Amino acid sequence: MSEIFDVAIIGAGPGGYVAAIRCAQLGLNTVCIDEWKNAKGKPSLGGTCLNVGCIPSKALLESSEKYFQLKHKLSAHGITAEQVSVDVPVMIARKDKIVTTFTAGITSLFKKNRVKSMHGRGTLLKREESADDWQIKIDDNGDTEIVRAKHVIIATGSVPRSLPFAPIDNNLILDNVGALALTEAPKRLGVIGAGVIGLEMGSVWRRLGSDVAILEAMPGFLMAADEQIAKEAKNIFTKEPGLQINTGVTIKVVEVTNNVVTVRYSDANNQEQVLEVDKLIVAVGRIPNTAGLGVNENGLLLDERGFVVVDQYCRSNLHNVYAVGDVVRGPMLAHKASEEGVTVAEMIAQIEKKSQTSQNEAVDFNMVPWVIYTAPEIAWVGKNEQELRAAGIAYKAGQFPFIANGRARAMGETSGFIKVLADEKTDRVLGVHMIGPHVSELISEAVMAMKFSASSEDIACIVHAHPSLSEVLHEAALGADKRALHI
Repeated sequence: MSEIFDVAIIGAGPGGYVAAIRCAQLGLNTVCIDEWKNAKGKPSLGGTCLNVGCIPSKALLESSEKYFQLKHKLSAHGITAEQVSVDVPVMIARKDKIVTTFTAGITSLFKKNRVKSMHGRGTLLKREESADDWQIKIDDNGDTEIVRAKHVIIATGSVPRSLPFAPIDNNLILDNVGALALTEAPKRLGVIGAGVIGLEMGSVWRRLGSDVAILEAMPGFLMAADEQIAKEAKNIFTKEPGLQINTGVTIKVVEVTNNVVTVRYSDANNQEQVLEVDKLIVAVGRIPNTAGLGVNENGLLLDERGFVVVDQYCRSNLHNVYAVGDVVRGPMLAHKASEEGVTVAEMIAQIEKKSQTSQNEAVDFNMVPWVIYTAPEIAWVGKNEQELRAAGIAYKAGQFPFIANGRARAMGETSGFIKVLADEKTDRVLGVHMIGPHVSELISEAVMAMKFSASSEDIACIVHAHPSLSEVLHEAALGADKRALHI
């Protein structure tokens, strides 16, 4: 009889590989199955996030920002350079090297923790009611193998949502993969979708010299964010030349002729418009990746949007089958997926009596930070003002601008502000919203404060280093009681 693993994980993205490592740390015999291949056709762990998402996009954002600063901002510091140019292939090669280093790092972590890694598409085979374990077929280009496991964690992530009238060829019409692999900055770039991916990719190529036009179907800009943050972001982004943001758009036709992509659409005023670009990025969101999992064969319950239905502890309707990350409800964020992976691993260890105490708890989505790595960055955690008003929750707000902060002035990055929202009666922090320099790092203090049920007074009483960007959060917390010191 073949070996029976304690846990089999399908998918090696941030949810899957973290779950695998934690399972192994807890003494569970673990196998992780993943089908991802890199551009050279080699197995590559890390999922979308590491291979064609979070990590490579941040590498390009960093490179493009340095180029933009040298071209347009550093003269204010007395730093000038002549004949500044950008070598996009070198930039792409640097990005690829970072990705390769991290994927190899996951392989090393698997070896260190004795996680068995297998390449191929994993499919749950139909399970007999009397069976004590699951059988998973692994298909690697026609070569099949079957493994058995007591518990299965589905961590297959998500795939880009497609538009039937704009088929992806990653030559002229691109998804996130194609957008990260361009070898030169297109003169004219169109982006359908003003979400995180659309804004970040638009930011990269605008900084490198492209004229970028973003078309968004929603009536407002960044409607998931606090409306004041969204308004500030749009004002800042459109102030710089080379970026247009159009909301309330309805795409009618996308045509490709003579290496030119033509987008015909109606604008917010129902006026017909035409956009001609050299490249078009389609970034209209992502959908859960459940293809080939054996959903129908086993009766795995999906909701109306195609997500695997799970409870707060990520348990599906099937015995000992769990699902984490983008394939289930909640924000499609890598750090949310990782936390769910840890939660499930610790729960399985308790079931298998590998752990004497339960350390796991359900992931609280209200405590999950959001970050958009534009320039300036945008970050938030908790409720925004429109959500609090809709819920009838009485609150108070404190706000402080980066322009009044000494460190921000020294950096020459003074756009934006931080806002703290606190319960009017208890003063407990309900949400923190930021737009400005390095707020992707500053948001963690807000998450920690909310996790420990801090009040705005608690943040206000903490000594923050001077001069530092974190003082903006300190002043915003003081402002919740109308006692900010430097404005």
